[in-house]
This record gives sequence, structure tokens and C-alpha cells, in this order.
Amino acid sequence: MIPNGDGIRVNFGGFIPLSTVDWRGRSVCTVFFRGCPLRCSYCQNSSIFDGEDFRRIDEIISLIKSSKLAVSGVIFSGGEPTMQKDPLLALARAAKSLGLATGIQTNGIFPDTIETLVNERVIDKIAIDYKTQWEGYSCVVNGSEPSLSNYRMNVLRSIEIAGKAYREKILPELEVVVTVFYENVKYLQEISKTIGDIPLVLQQGEHKMPMLKGGVTNTSSYITQTQKWNTIKQYTPMTLAEIQKIADGLKRDVRIRTRDIGEMTYTRKYLL
Repeated sequence: MIPNGDGIRVNFGGFIPLSTVDWRGRSVCTVFFRGCPLRCSYCQNSSIFDGEDFRRIDEIISLIKSSKLAVSGVIFSGGEPTMQKDPLLALARAAKSLGLATGIQTNGIFPDTIETLVNERVIDKIAIDYKTQWEGYSCVVNGSEPSLSNYRMNVLRSIEIAGKAYREKILPELEVVVTVFYENVKYLQEISKTIGDIPLVLQQGEHKMPMLKGGVTNTSSYITQTQKWNTIKQYTPMTLAEIQKIADGLKRDVRIRTRDIGEMTYTRKYLL
């Protein structure tokens, strides 16, 4: 691979020149990568699950440069940015050469990409959006059929790689984000124990399309089924108080994100 990214193209999903919500404490620009192997009901970017819009890397670098005076970093999101390993690496290298901090928002399904980013020291923040078993892991990786074990194995490997780098202070920032619904609360204790001392974010969930009863086993049938729904039953997100109660049960400090308050640090409410 050519170090400066010549000849590499990215399946481009969009660009935000200035964001104050994608990286806590920083103003950043955000590059979206098109394509994702998962089909989460709450995804805000479902319009870039699929499709093609291939752009030259230098075009995307020019977009990043255009924001440089107003930002201190760049976030790579999607879709799933780690799905496009070579374009992501080329853009991360370019951003670092511009003096910008780099971060990714990822579902953790491609640990090899995360490992390369860490080993090359071209990543400053990793946010892993951990999917629970309830969500069905509607995914296809490398042409394989959707599999519950496939996603779990890969995300745990990604957390292991990123967690080691974080503890060794190679990776400055790391967080595991769980989008919380009434249906997946039962998985949070296990997730909390699994990630150990890695910062945990509980994010208020809101469905964007209906989940099939029993989870998803086939992506195409899932999409077909959702298209047949004329209406989506009203869904009420969990309240801040309900999420705080969950955090109390985890017996750890967390950060909570909701639509109304944005992000807050929530200190555990229990006796040591």
C-alpha cells in the first residue's frame, strides 16, 4: 500500500466540517464511511448501510484540510469505518500528519483494523459501540452467513486490543458504548464485568425501524419485512432516571447520553 494513499479510494458516506458532539471536549470534523455489515434498528445512519460512492483519498483529505482551522481532530464514523481498512489507515495517517487527533466510532467487528491503527500509533480515541445479543447481530462478514458468535468473538477481540493499548497509555482515549433499551438491560451486568476498567457509556436508545420477534437471522428478509410495515408501534425511550437506576446496579461510574441532556458523568450511588 502506498503510504500517502495514492490510488486508494474510499466508499464515502458523507462529511461534517464541524461537530461538537462526536468527541467529548473537542471540536472535530467527521468523515463517514459507507457500508456496514450490521443492521441495527436504532442506527441514525441507515441510509449509508449500503450503496457506492467511491472517492479518491486526496479528495477526502482536502475536506479535512478545509476544516483544520476550526477543529483539533477528526472522527471516522459510518457505516463502519474499520470495514474499509486501507482507506481508513490512509486517512488516519494523513490526519496525523496535519497535526490532528484521530478517533473512530466502530462496532468492533474488524479487530485486525483496530490492531493496525493502534500498532501504527495513528489513532487517539476508539469508541466501541457494543451490540447485545438481543439485537440479533444481523451481519455478514466476508460473505459468511449471519452469526451470533461471529460478532461476539470479534468485538471481544477488539476490546482486548484497545483495552491493552489504553492501559499501556498507547491509546489516549477509549470507551465502550451500549445503546440501552428495555430489552437489552439484562446484558449490561455481563458487559460491564467483561470490559473491566474501560470507561462505559450508557446511551439512550431509540428505534428507527422495527425489530423482528426473536432477533434477526437473515438480513435480506429483515429489510424486506421492515419495508412491509405500514406503521411502527410507538416506542418510548428509557428515561434518564431509569438509566441512572441501571448505572447504580452496575456499581461503577458511567457516562450517560440522552437526547435531552446530551452527555453527563454519573457517579455511582452505592456504599463501598
